[in-house]
Amino acid sequence: MAAVMTTPRAPLGPAVPTIRLVPSRPDDLLPGSVVGRGRRPSGATYRRRRVAAAVLVLASLAMAGKAGAALGGLPLAAPERHPAESRFVVQPGDSLWSIAERIQADGDVRPVVDELSTARGGAPLVPGEVFVWSE
Repeated sequence: MAAVMTTPRAPLGPAVPTIRLVPSRPDDLLPGSVVGRGRRPSGATYRRRRVAAAVLVLASLAMAGKAGAALGGLPLAAPERHPAESRFVVQPGDSLWSIAERIQADGDVRPVVDELSTARGGAPLVPGEVFVWSE
């Protein structure tokens, strides 16, 4: 309980101080008395509030990260380009010249024949063998 001093004002005569008790806990309230403070939240309530605050902080960090990435968080870079690859399967009766003509339809095919011959090391062509040619 707590004590509060009040000074009532009387129309006649001097003011007389009075003391009356005011409850400090809600369950000490008396009918017609001053309303006290509310109950203190439990530990579970504080834990729920902390979890909710942590979730809000993590969500805001995630959204800020996504916004940064969407706005170009990385320096500008050219996309990687892989050279175009062509696959050629050796058919019966093919020679390095016929394969070179399929690889390079226009122009002189001698450099292509030289590259194929060097890459194979002089080995004979086998039907079903696959050539991968990067342009």
